[in-house]
Amino acid sequence: MNDKVKEILSYVIIIVIVLLIKHFIVTPIKVNGDSMNNTLKDKDIMILDKISYRFQDIKRFDIVVIKKDKEYLIKRVIGLPGETVEYKNNKLYINNKNVAEKFNHEETPDFILEEKIPEGYYFVVGDNRPVSNDSRYIGLIKEEDILGKTSFVIFPFNRFGNKK
Repeated sequence: MNDKVKEILSYVIIIVIVLLIKHFIVTPIKVNGDSMNNTLKDKDIMILDKISYRFQDIKRFDIVVIKKDKEYLIKRVIGLPGETVEYKNNKLYINNKNVAEKFNHEETPDFILEEKIPEGYYFVVGDNRPVSNDSRYIGLIKEEDILGKTSFVIFPFNRFGNKK
């Protein structure tokens, strides 16, 4: 092979590797809207981890990216399969037991999910509860619609870091 072909081939390999990483492992995602304020801000650029959930379960309080119709939503997982969810006096109850939330969120109006969450579904909410379009309004989220988890802001630089 001549040097020109080797050089072009090396660039093609780099491009293919970058595209594979972006498609299967991590990709940037932009926060759109105020539903996760104050944890996340509108227009924050984050890293979407697409691979972790292949090796571990979705956990309560994970921040996830959901594909709903043609939109990408960023929300926090509150209810897991087999659980009931209730907010009463701004406190979270899972299966009628109070669960402490170790992150800041806006006031949550009283809400009750009467039935247990079926297998393969999750109950998600935004941290800015008064403006969040979440499971209280759009229903439970299918596991297959959860693209991955996110919590790491890469831009703007003054917000760089983990925002769990």
